[in-house]
Amino acid sequence: MADYEWLSEVRSMVGREYGRIYAWDEVNPAMVRQWCEVMGVDNPLYTDPDYAATTEFGEIVAPPAMLQAWCLEGLHMNNYPPGSTDENPYEVLGLIEAQGYPAVVAVNSELTFDRYVRMGEKLYYTTLIKEVSEEKTTALGTGFFVTQVMSFFSEKPEGDEKVGELLFRVIKFKPAQQPKPVEKSESAVPKIKRPRPGISDDTRFFWEGCEAGELRIQHCKSCNRLQHPPAPVCSHCQSFELDYQISKGKGELYSFVVMHYPEVPPFEYPNPIGLIQLDEGVRIPAGLTGINPADLEIGQRVEVEFQTFDDELTLPLFRPASA
Repeated sequence: MADYEWLSEVRSMVGREYGRIYAWDEVNPAMVRQWCEVMGVDNPLYTDPDYAATTEFGEIVAPPAMLQAWCLEGLHMNNYPPGSTDENPYEVLGLIEAQGYPAVVAVNSELTFDRYVRMGEKLYYTTLIKEVSEEKTTALGTGFFVTQVMSFFSEKPEGDEKVGELLFRVIKFKPAQQPKPVEKSESAVPKIKRPRPGISDDTRFFWEGCEAGELRIQHCKSCNRLQHPPAPVCSHCQSFELDYQISKGKGELYSFVVMHYPEVPPFEYPNPIGLIQLDEGVRIPAGLTGINPADLEIGQRVEVEFQTFDDELTLPLFRPASA
């Protein structure tokens, strides 16, 4: 069992408690409803005020499993509300990493609850470094288990009240030596093909048109309007009387994006993708070809070009219109 000199600094952090991380918002019905929708939770205690009024709580409460969600920073990393600590409770992992343990994997997450949280409560949590293990060797590699405990509190005029706790454990480790992969000849590596579209009775006419070199747009015989993508019913008048018309394949670039990363074979990068406003009045997303992505401009004229991939998949791409 190794006992490195640098471990003394790491072990000195065990028992340290880091300051408060506040919630951006009070516990509120809107966020509870959205969380329940995403998680598939249909308990009326969380979303139905009339039902909740008949229970021992007298009002809706937040799902206990939602506890951690209230104090998350949101879309941007470390974007915590004013008053939150600027201390880094994960600095112990940085110290271990600096000694040659670069990898990390979460191994335990245990959430416990003291009581239900009610609407209008404002929460925060503190973080305690509970334990750093001796050096361990696992199937993943050799490293240290680090255990943290986040304690959640509700602010109260008479004194803050603990409402739950999250124990979180990771292993910070040196990956085990992996066997070298067996080299394969280039001919033995399977060629990755373009993904095939899902073809249904509603879309078959479109893909058959691509094979025939025709850009077919769905047409409603009842209201004489076009729509794309194809659907089983007209989005304008809800008629089922649908056929198609052949577009001239000309239009302008309504919008575009250029994909740089991640690079997914077999596509070439940078990969420009446009939203084309056809002269017939509908928009169609498609790959762009024959132009440097840096030269793309909103509103420029484009025209369709059918290209066949893997000798079996024909797609409509758009290139700058010829003069």
